[in-house]
Amino acid sequence: MLRPLYLYVMKKKHILILNGPNLNLLGRRETSIYGTRTFESFYEDLKDQYRDVMLAYYQSNHEGDIIDILHDAGFKVDGIVLNAGAYTHTSLAIADAVKAIDAPVVEVHISNIYEREEFRHFSYLKAVCPYHVVGKGLDGYREAIEYIQAL
Repeated sequence: MLRPLYLYVMKKKHILILNGPNLNLLGRRETSIYGTRTFESFYEDLKDQYRDVMLAYYQSNHEGDIIDILHDAGFKVDGIVLNAGAYTHTSLAIADAVKAIDAPVVEVHISNIYEREEFRHFSYLKAVCPYHVVGKGLDGYREAIEYIQAL
């Protein structure tokens, strides 16, 4: 008896990278902490490196925009990489939005927030994100993507 041949098609994961306030200034802002590379340049490298992933990128300096994007994308994508910037330490609303959506959200910080000013040590996202990457520079985004790929 012949067994049917099954062809398995690998579905590309859809991952959104969502950056918060002041991250549009990467490459120019506090280069001793954040480096000299722009995120747009880094994003081009990510797209080349992760051709098996459908990457999208959005940045906003406005809390409501970030919440709206989370609400919209959080039921459509396979995962979200979120660097909420300073909103990490202040926005219960963004944490509530993360908690309300289906997509897993990975919290990323370029610098080590636990080695900086004390007010940065607290994260509203810590309790609602299954994975956190801090202090690994832009490579933290790669780690977050790989975490979501493995889900």
